[in-house]
Amino acid sequence: MVDWARGGYAVPEGYVASLDRAGVQAVLLPPAPVTDPVELLAPFDGLLLAGGGDVDPARYGATGRHPAVYGLDAVRDEQELTLARAALDTGVPLLAVCRGMQVLNVALGGTLHQHLPDLSGIDLHGHPTGLSSVLHDVKVPEGSRLASACGHEVLRCTSHHHQGVDRLAEGLVAVAWSGDGLVEAVELEDHAGRWVVGVQWHPEMTSADDPVQQAIFGGFADVVR
Repeated sequence: MVDWARGGYAVPEGYVASLDRAGVQAVLLPPAPVTDPVELLAPFDGLLLAGGGDVDPARYGATGRHPAVYGLDAVRDEQELTLARAALDTGVPLLAVCRGMQVLNVALGGTLHQHLPDLSGIDLHGHPTGLSSVLHDVKVPEGSRLASACGHEVLRCTSHHHQGVDRLAEGLVAVAWSGDGLVEAVELEDHAGRWVVGVQWHPEMTSADDPVQQAIFGGFADVVR
């Protein structure tokens, strides 16, 4: 389409297909200023924060910007941070994927490592701008919403990200780790009726062939319905 030369709004098909298999319908909210986040969320039963470019380091108080930071979008940052906080305040179920998990952490006051390859002992987690992914194991101990949804303690996950959780936000608890110790999933500390799960990998990329990854969307869909 010629009009795409002037830009457009889209989401990878895997998110929509995974939600469809789980029995819920996806609606895309393009990046835009938010005047009343509660009113914006009111017609919806759940919020999914998808992957994408980096969160502006200024949003979590970083003193500088790493040269590898990419894809900054001030409007998207503001919209997603605002909607994440509104979802938490109103009890709207929230599933946050890759960038989405980072947005969730920043929304609650946490910080991020701007470039994981700079850290000693961190394994390769893919290269987001190089379109290369890495398949690795993630350990999910019992007792979390994520473990309950997946039914497994070790998940085979696809990732391509160069950032990750540094200081975990107050109110969040880590519930999964990769072999190098990187936090791979988070949830709210209190489970009082609020379903909030963030995963650092991309379950939508393998969910069509991996029932365990599809189960993450299934768990989200169960509370949405």
